[in-house]
Amino acid sequence: MTKKQLVMIKGTKSGLVLRLDDQCSYADLLGELGQKVGEEALEGMAEVQLHLGNRYCTDDQVKELIGIVQESPHLRVSKVQSDVIRMEECNRRIIESQSETYVGIVRSGQIVRADGDLVIIGDVNPNGKAIANGNIFVLGRLKGIAHAGAGGNLDAVIAASWLEATHLMIADKIETMTDELTVLSERPEMECAYIHQNGFIAIDRLQELRNLRPNLSTFKGGS
Repeated sequence: MTKKQLVMIKGTKSGLVLRLDDQCSYADLLGELGQKVGEEALEGMAEVQLHLGNRYCTDDQVKELIGIVQESPHLRVSKVQSDVIRMEECNRRIIESQSETYVGIVRSGQIVRADGDLVIIGDVNPNGKAIANGNIFVLGRLKGIAHAGAGGNLDAVIAASWLEATHLMIADKIETMTDELTVLSERPEMECAYIHQNGFIAIDRLQELRNLRPNLSTFKGGS
């Protein structure tokens, strides 16, 4: 009977991928990982990605796995990937998926914040600021500052009935509304801002949001 391999090694253009069995005991995994790494006949340096699958590992165990791989002078771990999310990450995702609604005008100097999505029913005046870890939707004129994805979410979007903001921020990206961009706000239709594939904030018609962020809505049904 052929013994099941607990460590699968695959070569890629960017280096090696080590897929670690997530059903065996941790001790057995350590033993085979050390053996496999020692057997690899390598020259120079190779980048290694560790794939843990559905195995939950503590920080110390991850460090131990990395240490075993890097005992070889030819290997360096560049990434550890896991299909398991921690409770903190799970809670963060739940909070960011929720929405809060503010009804009224956000006046100059006022800041409105939300842990998840932020829906503002009213205008955001110049020097008023809307900040959310999720998306920002303004059912009115956005004339002030909007910062979506404040916690680092690069997929966050900003949408408004009239997009006349002085500054738009998504995650760590910032865009000062120049004359070229503000001319877009003269069109009588809702618009949205998002991070384009080129890494810069782009503005488009709100109708395009469904194609730009297909996972934004979880509503089922309709005709």
